[in-house]
Amino acid sequence: MRDGISLARRQVPVVTLVMTEFLPQGDFVARASGMPGIPRVEIPAVAGTEDAHMVDVAEALAPLLLQALQECAQASA
Repeated sequence: MRDGISLARRQVPVVTLVMTEFLPQGDFVARASGMPGIPRVEIPAVAGTEDAHMVDVAEALAPLLLQALQECAQASA
C-alpha cells in the first residue's frame, strides 16, 4: 500500500494489490495517508496452492488490473 501511495504522489499511475484478509488495513493506510481513493485490486491468498490455481488467479486478475490502470492514467491526464 505504502509503495503504491508513494508512486501515486509522484503522478505515476498505480494500482495496489491487496490480499483479501488485509483489505481493512489497506483501507486504513490509504485514508491515513490522505489517499482513500487509490485504486486497489483485491487478490486471494495463493501461497501454497498449485501452480495451475495461481495461473487461474493471475488470468482472472489481469483484466481488472489493466482496467484500473487505464482508469488511473485517464484520471491523471
